[in-house]
Amino acid sequence: MMIDSFTVQAERPEHADAIEALHEASFGPGRFARAASLLREGVPHDPALSFVATAGLQLIGSVRLTPIVIGDRPAILLGPLAVVEGWKGRGAGKSLMRTALAAAAEAGHSVVLLVGDEPYYGPFGFVRLEPYRITLPAPADPARVLVCPLADGALDGLGGAARRAA
Repeated sequence: MMIDSFTVQAERPEHADAIEALHEASFGPGRFARAASLLREGVPHDPALSFVATAGLQLIGSVRLTPIVIGDRPAILLGPLAVVEGWKGRGAGKSLMRTALAAAAEAGHSVVLLVGDEPYYGPFGFVRLEPYRITLPAPADPARVLVCPLADGALDGLGGAARRAA
């Protein structure tokens, strides 16, 4: 019987190299051309809203949240969310998601945007809006552009270009 024992904790500077290696292994060099990567380019992720999962001394997963703007409203971009291959399907990604969303809500953020699969992210509260209600800086399948409201009415009137936060 395998026991999935891991800990979710705040990301620290010493995790940076392991996180970069995880992103490289998970998404490859093409990740830099994706719409979400372009939104993150030149904007540091928020360390208070970024977390890692560890098993012993091994980093097994990571999630980062980065400030963005949608139209004229502040928002937060979730991603990348990545889990080491041998740990996928064992709860680390879901724990990272719950932790990051709770921290964002507690910090007063009202909307989280991501580009991802609705079957995975839907149970966390992510929904699709009408296609192209939110536009990204590079092509993205509109069915994969998802938002999660963290406050009542957060999606009312939300729309426009998603862009880097200043």
